[in-house]
This record gives sequence, structure tokens and C-alpha cells, in this order.
Amino acid sequence: MGRIMAIDYGTKRVGIAVTDPNQIISTGLDTVHAKDIIEYLKKYFQSEQVDCIVVGEPKQMNATDSEVAVHVNQFVKQLGKHFPAIPIKRHDERFTSKMAQQAILMSGVKKKDRQNKELVDMTSAIIILQSFMESKNQ
Repeated sequence: MGRIMAIDYGTKRVGIAVTDPNQIISTGLDTVHAKDIIEYLKKYFQSEQVDCIVVGEPKQMNATDSEVAVHVNQFVKQLGKHFPAIPIKRHDERFTSKMAQQAILMSGVKKKDRQNKELVDMTSAIIILQSFMESKNQ
């Protein structure tokens, strides 16, 4: 059994989270510049088995695509082209950034560190992954 990877794609930064090989625990992996994400994933997949990639799907409150959805759709096409053997799932990412900021605040991180957008992006990916796993188990 391989890992499940979640990606919180942004035009500047990409937050990445993965499960353990037994697909039980989700942890933050990294935050990568958007232009470097495909090369980063190629290297990661050389050493780790990933069974599925979950990409956060940006939606507005009324469930329509947000402005960022165009970029996310292009990214998903790139993923499919570069990694055709790995299934790609989409998962609603509404509120994940706010939830990530709240989780970071509650964890007692210093104010300066809470303003680190890379930490927010990676935490958002963790939340996407946890939400996906919960919905899969129901």
C-alpha cells in the first residue's frame, strides 16, 4: 500500500501533505514554489509509492468554481500528463486556509511564525487530506 498525497495548489506556492504508507496518519510534507512542483514530485515519486493524489478544488460559497480554479485545472492536467499511472482526485477546499490559520493559532505558534504563508499552505494541504480520508471512510 502506498501513500495518499494532498496538494493545495496556488499560483505562487503549493502546500503538500502525505499519509503514512498505511494511509492512517496525515502529515505536512513541504511547501514548494509553483514553478518547481512537477520536478519536486518526480523526485519524491522515485523514493515513495503514492497510490493517489488529491488536489484541493477551489469553490466559492455557492459551489461554483473560484477564480483560481482555472489554474488548478491546468495543474491537474499537468499532473495527469506527467504521472498517468497515479489516480488524481479532487476535493473541496473551501475554508481550508481559514481552518489552517486557526489550527496554527491554537497550536501556540509565535505570531511571526503564524504569518508564514508557507506554513498555512502546508497546513491547508493537511486539512484537505484529512477531509478526503474522512469522506473516503464514510
